[in-house]
Amino acid sequence: MLFNSIEFIIFFVVVVSVIYTIKIRKFQHLFLLLASYFFFYYSSNYLIVLLIFTTIWDFYFGEMIYKAHTMKTKKIILAISLAGNLGLLGFFKYSNFAITQFNIMGNYFDFKEQVPLLEIALPIAISFYTFHSITYTVSIYRNQITPVKFLDYAIFVSFFPQLVAGPILRAKEFLPQLREKLDNLQNLRLKQIIIENSNLKFGITMMALGFFKKMFFADNIAPMVNDIFLNPIGSDSITIVLGAIGFGIQIYCDFSGYSDIAIGAALIMGFKIPINFNKPYFATSPADFWRRWHISLSTWLRDYLYIPLGGNRGSKFRTYLNLISVMFIGGLWHGASWNFVIWGLLHGMYLAIHKLFSDKFPGLKNNKFFNSKAGKIVSILVTQYFVFLAWIPFRIGDLDAALYSMSKYMLFDFKTHDTISFLAGHKLPIVLMMLFISLSFILYVKPNLYTRISNLKIKYWTLFLTSIMIMVFLFYNGDSLDFIYFKF
Repeated sequence: MLFNSIEFIIFFVVVVSVIYTIKIRKFQHLFLLLASYFFFYYSSNYLIVLLIFTTIWDFYFGEMIYKAHTMKTKKIILAISLAGNLGLLGFFKYSNFAITQFNIMGNYFDFKEQVPLLEIALPIAISFYTFHSITYTVSIYRNQITPVKFLDYAIFVSFFPQLVAGPILRAKEFLPQLREKLDNLQNLRLKQIIIENSNLKFGITMMALGFFKKMFFADNIAPMVNDIFLNPIGSDSITIVLGAIGFGIQIYCDFSGYSDIAIGAALIMGFKIPINFNKPYFATSPADFWRRWHISLSTWLRDYLYIPLGGNRGSKFRTYLNLISVMFIGGLWHGASWNFVIWGLLHGMYLAIHKLFSDKFPGLKNNKFFNSKAGKIVSILVTQYFVFLAWIPFRIGDLDAALYSMSKYMLFDFKTHDTISFLAGHKLPIVLMMLFISLSFILYVKPNLYTRISNLKIKYWTLFLTSIMIMVFLFYNGDSLDFIYFKF
């Protein structure tokens, strides 16, 4: 069920209406779980059994970890739990990729037999709900939480607003909200989720702007990006650069738009889930970029992978290796394809090189130039040059086409004979890209857009949202395009 569809709007209105009407918290949560399962079944049919299996698997392993008497036993149980989660993820997401690589090696060594590919579908959202579930058992192992009732845990794993594409939830942050609602309502003698006016207004604002990002910007820039990268070999540098910038804007508006809709929908129902983006294209370094882009994933990788690997506690070489290894896994998490591995390795190298320079020249942090306005502009431009370079292999699955495009991006050829005709054929995407850049700069200078809008008087707030929706429908081409991160 796509967020940008009439089916979802009807579904969400019904869910909110029922939750608001039901006065007993237990039944509210039971209905919310059933609604989440319906949402997932509508999107993936029988593959919902994998979601239910993961939920049951980690719920009982969480109980066993909590009841274990020795640290050694806890570690063994946690290892089995992680093996089950990652084994399921690996089988469905990476089996055919591994078989393909094996067959390629077999051709190299003249093996006569080829291993046939498995006829399996990639379960929607498996990368996300696997990471959600892992946080539960690990948090119990780390004594950060205690086991909860199955109903609460099942809601946490399957919570429909962010189930398909995040933000990635953490058990220790989400589960207490289910209990706090009961505690906060004891004086009222009402066990229900409160939908406050402030939550409703702010949530609707976030959802509206999320739809605007996705349907106004991302979906209308996508055709130009598709034209460029469908067969980029032979294109000049200007075309490739426009494609890289266009895709960078498209994926940001697409993914952050989804996140805004998810956060807004959750807030309307009384739940707070973490922000996922914070002006990433104004990052001043690779490390700063990952503090701003897909925040829930980058912090998950930091806390559940980078730090357990040793983080920056070992030698400098080990730290650099950890950074590259974590981003390699982060790239592979996005998809079973070498282009995602290249994207992850590039970002790993960016982080390692940035860390190397920071270690070699610690005084740069206090350098007058880099702390000046001009220095920050230079830092932003240099950082984004490499960020948008990495978007090329992320977007292009064919390695030859990706390498050609990257070479044209880095070694500018200054050819312009096809530029005017290309721009003339893609007027709307070019205008939208320029508008996005302008609006992004304004919002960078004057932040807190969502708060400013939601605090408007009701008549001005309604007028603003109506204008946003009119713009969306005026430029809507009739096709509900999938969100990019649905495939991950």
